[in-house]
Amino acid sequence: MAVDQALVDAAIEQAIARFPAGYSGAAAVRLETGQILTSVCLDPPNASAALCHETGALCEANRLGLRVVASVCVSRSDPGKPFLILAPCGICQERMALWGSDVALGVAVPGSPGEWQSKRLGELQPHYWRNAVTDAGE
Repeated sequence: MAVDQALVDAAIEQAIARFPAGYSGAAAVRLETGQILTSVCLDPPNASAALCHETGALCEANRLGLRVVASVCVSRSDPGKPFLILAPCGICQERMALWGSDVALGVAVPGSPGEWQSKRLGELQPHYWRNAVTDAGE
């Protein structure tokens, strides 16, 4: 399923609600049921324990036993700046792969300045390591 403006708006609303001043960021995922879950990063004093914005929503989807079909992460440096769309990092791509490499999971990626596009998860890593293992019959 493709990312749409409603999903982007849900992430932006969560970001503003949680971080009204200074840096602001959040993620939103859409479940197979159409429900949208949002989450924000965990930024403890020890940076090695930090978690991405998407993590909470992905864990909640897993807890509910529901498939994630679309995901977006937004970020801005301060309230006077526009929100940017961030492609999922490699770790979050691995987390999303939980729902299978055959899932047409839509993720938002940056497009032209001020715009974004929806891509399938597999398009972000065309040489994903699991493809080699799957192709080998393992």
